[in-house]
Amino acid sequence: MPSTVTFHPLLCHVTAATLPELAMAVTVGFDAAGGLNLSYRWRGPLAALLIPAPQAPTAMDGLWQHSCCEAFITAVDTPEYQEFNFSPSGCWAAYRFSNYRQRDEDWRAGVAPAISCSHEAYLLRLDAHIPAALLPAGQQLLLGLTTVIETRQGEKTYWALHHAAPQPDFHLRDSFVLSLNRP
Repeated sequence: MPSTVTFHPLLCHVTAATLPELAMAVTVGFDAAGGLNLSYRWRGPLAALLIPAPQAPTAMDGLWQHSCCEAFITAVDTPEYQEFNFSPSGCWAAYRFSNYRQRDEDWRAGVAPAISCSHEAYLLRLDAHIPAALLPAGQQLLLGLTTVIETRQGEKTYWALHHAAPQPDFHLRDSFVLSLNRP
């Protein structure tokens, strides 16, 4: 049986110029096989945003440099964590870190996350499924859920459940504030 789905608003980092009508949120839940379902919602004047155009889903580096959704996931009591990037284009990235910003260059995702995206004038919905095989080991997981938004003027805003530093830094362990127990 799937776990309970929870809703979490994302907050814009104070250093970024905000778009007052824009709101970000994500719902989270596990599926029956232990995979993680994330559903990001962007509400507001989407015409002001630079949204990557749809393309064939593929693994791609550098997605975080443009509008994309992210998930940072770790097991409790370990410095290791994983980062997932999900672009509205359908492209994705998955990384493993042994410690703060120490990327394991040899690690490759054995399976691809699934992404679907739809949007209208004032609502973008990006659904991402991370298979259980890609999640860190452990019963209790900590998540940092984030979004990078790029405007048509080239400005970026940084959204997260919690910002733990004076400058945007999604890799900080203190930003992984959502605790989930596997079903």
